[in-house]
Amino acid sequence: MGMIKEFKEFAMKGNVVDLAVGVVIGAAFGKIVSSFIDDVITPLLLKPALKAANLTKLDELTVFGTVKYGLFISAVINFVIVAFILFLLIKGINRMKKKEESAPAPAAPPEPSLTDKLLIEIRDALKK
Repeated sequence: MGMIKEFKEFAMKGNVVDLAVGVVIGAAFGKIVSSFIDDVITPLLLKPALKAANLTKLDELTVFGTVKYGLFISAVINFVIVAFILFLLIKGINRMKKKEESAPAPAAPPEPSLTDKLLIEIRDALKK
């Protein structure tokens, strides 16, 4: 019974749950990106190549009847778009970090007034 309790405590830690949510959302986002690239971007970019080859589908672009270079081109375009989106995301995060770092430092406390200076001198003299 102790092992089950330990596993439950481990599985319910915040980091594990956050990671699981991140993986699920990442997988769903991956499907959206893949669909966008496969169904929208790639056909638009490869339409001239498809017309030149008298084909209608991307997977029909082949060499020697077996090498599907159309699918390879689609995968390369997919990679480039995902890499560019990640680049923009990281660039935005770095920009926000720079703004936090370049935030103005708190102003130095004002210099003590003449009365405060005299009181400090009296205090120091009494200590001696």
